[in-house]
Amino acid sequence: MEKKNIALVMGGYSGEHEVSIASGNQVYGQLDHTKYNIYKIVIDREGWYWEHDGEHRPVDRGDFSVVDNGRKVLFDLAFIIVHGNPGENGVLQGYFDMLGIRYTTCGFYTSSLTFHKGYCNPVVKGFGLVKVAKSVLLYKEPPTDAKLDELMEGMHYPVFVKPAAGGSSVATTKVKSREQLLPAIREAFTEDHQVLVEQFIPGREFDCGVMQFPKGSKYEGWNPDFKHKLVFPVTEIIPIGGHEFFDYEAKYDGFSNEVCPAQVDESIAHHIQEVSYRLYDLLGCRGIVRFDYIYNTEEQELYFLEVNTIPGQSAESIVPKQARAMGISPAELYEMSIQTALE
Repeated sequence: MEKKNIALVMGGYSGEHEVSIASGNQVYGQLDHTKYNIYKIVIDREGWYWEHDGEHRPVDRGDFSVVDNGRKVLFDLAFIIVHGNPGENGVLQGYFDMLGIRYTTCGFYTSSLTFHKGYCNPVVKGFGLVKVAKSVLLYKEPPTDAKLDELMEGMHYPVFVKPAAGGSSVATTKVKSREQLLPAIREAFTEDHQVLVEQFIPGREFDCGVMQFPKGSKYEGWNPDFKHKLVFPVTEIIPIGGHEFFDYEAKYDGFSNEVCPAQVDESIAHHIQEVSYRLYDLLGCRGIVRFDYIYNTEEQELYFLEVNTIPGQSAESIVPKQARAMGISPAELYEMSIQTALE
């Protein structure tokens, strides 16, 4: 059988560019090169290129092709590992839909909705499965100082200020006082034209990955509660070294302990898994997805934080760790992702 041509698409235009490159290189090293022809396609602000033997060779964006040894190469599948814009917000998915190229992630509509926290959170709240923190969405520019107290009506400090469409906690600030609020909002506006001010929820942070598996998989029937999907063990995120939340440094510079499986009551872990399983379908997810929550120990209530439709795939990223806890290697994880997308 002729080998499939796989475009491993990484990079992007956001502050997560380097994180995406790290994820892409990790995936590249785990894919089966005897089974697929794999091309590293890098997206950056200077252009799109195929990275090959230290050279940058152009990508024809008219049909998403490259030239290899004088031969035009078209792709059977795009393995998208672009965090942020344009991979996680639906832009690439819409492009590939128009070209008729299959891909490994959620579709255009789901990606665009879930990437924007200000739009996604009310939708999730409407499902009635999980609580969502009170928040205010700001448009285009920061408010005046005189409007800050009006903005905070119904909320109290601390709050989180973050770009409404972004990831990896870039330009995200935990604000503890009125004096800190406006500078934090201004910083968030440097990353996005819409900013979310969200009530801080005290508690423990938990993450849970979910993915479909291909038909005929050995995982059929693995758990009667979760048909046709793998729902990974829950991870608890514990920031350390003076970090008060899972910010960029905590995520990527080792300032967090990620305990998997989480040391939490089994009923709580199962509830997180069940909510994640149901949200996956309700939001129309495909591929590997991670859901993030805060469990308020005082209220004994679960709060939804966000959906990551293209979660990190570096060696130390959360979902690969969750998969390993189930006995699933990264190579098997990515093979299932490819086979599901090709069905």
